[in-house]
Amino acid sequence: MAITQISLPLPVLPEGWSAPNDFKAIGTLSTPNQRNLEPVGPHFLAHARRKRHKRTFSEDERIQAQEHVKKVEDDDGDHISEPEDPLMLGRDAKDWKGQDHYAVLGLSKHRYRATDSQIKHAHRKKVLRHHPDKRAATGSSEDDSFFKCIQKAFEILTDPAKRRQYDSIDENANVDPPSKKAASKSPSAFYKLWGPVFESEARFSKIQPVPLLGNDKSTKEEVEEFYNFWFNFQSWRSFEYQDEDVPDDNENRDQKRHVERKNNNARKKKKTEDTARLRQLVDDCLAGDERIKKFRKEARAGKDKKRLDREAEEKRVAEEAKKAKEEQERLLKEKEVAEKAEKAEGKKAKEAAKNAAKKNKRVLKGSVKDANYLLPEGESAPAKRIDEVLGDVEAFMAKIDNEELASLAGKLGGLKLAEEVGGVWKEEVKRLEGQGKLKAGEMKILGS
Repeated sequence: MAITQISLPLPVLPEGWSAPNDFKAIGTLSTPNQRNLEPVGPHFLAHARRKRHKRTFSEDERIQAQEHVKKVEDDDGDHISEPEDPLMLGRDAKDWKGQDHYAVLGLSKHRYRATDSQIKHAHRKKVLRHHPDKRAATGSSEDDSFFKCIQKAFEILTDPAKRRQYDSIDENANVDPPSKKAASKSPSAFYKLWGPVFESEARFSKIQPVPLLGNDKSTKEEVEEFYNFWFNFQSWRSFEYQDEDVPDDNENRDQKRHVERKNNNARKKKKTEDTARLRQLVDDCLAGDERIKKFRKEARAGKDKKRLDREAEEKRVAEEAKKAKEEQERLLKEKEVAEKAEKAEGKKAKEAAKNAAKKNKRVLKGSVKDANYLLPEGESAPAKRIDEVLGDVEAFMAKIDNEELASLAGKLGGLKLAEEVGGVWKEEVKRLEGQGKLKAGEMKILGS
């Protein structure tokens, strides 16, 4: 190769340039130290590995990639522990709707419980194992159908909406209900076999958490809550994953609407069938549940006890009613006798009060008479005076009751002088006027 040399002069310094003269040192260099440099780092190690094993760059990269794949497979071994089915490996990628996406990724044991992290790890391992470049490097078949199945499974299971649609029709995640014979082998067999069935069905519930089947120690309230929940089960399950593909072309709109109606009708039919299936499943479980039989037996015993208690109570009430009636009749008779005696006593008392009132009235009339009708002693009372005084006395007695009459008679008893008798009458008149029983001036003589 010919070498051409070109001479280029340095550029001319600008005028007034005086850097060498103006330079001022602001520090000094440290004392140099002698150090040994060693070849290290990943690139040196790769170089040393290639020299030692006498490999080219491409050979070393291929071997390192194989070792990396093996290491990844060993690290992710816990996520995929199931062998690969030869029939599954030969699946046609076009029939992706019919494939078991969880089995394709090696997650058959996890299924709807598989986390996003587990799905990503499983996909990574499957890709490293079945990538077309890897298979070509190992001399295997270059058919990439199963790799496409892996990619489709990963696409479905990492999309929440699509995964929910697939989980809705994933029959492989269902647990078959036990036979009546198997569930009745032992007291614990019923709960052991039926429990996983409802745990599997619970994934379709709109309401979470779902009541558990429990065991033979569950209370009546817990058992009733369980069966009430499942008899009124609200399922989010849909079947659009199994829809017939709707044509995308815009020219045949009638065919598109026909397919959509067909899919909707098919979904409704499958939903109805699934509801009937679940109802039958709950009925079968209820029929074999010994707890229900025990609760019904206890209920019947409770009803019998209530009936006997009710009959005993009715008998006791009847006896008490009979005794109460007899007691009432006895009291009624005693009351009649007492009323007759009281009536007789009342009659006597009434007569006595009447006689006492007559006597007291005579005392009141006699008091004014003895006091010369409230005139000075020695003065003769004219007829008019007598009538006025006795009229006042009659009017006064009409305003008071027997007790006041007796009290007034007691005050007037033994008094003879007109001043004393008149003073008592004045006080009584004022008292009645204060009570409003008499009007002022109504008593012409007694109040003056």
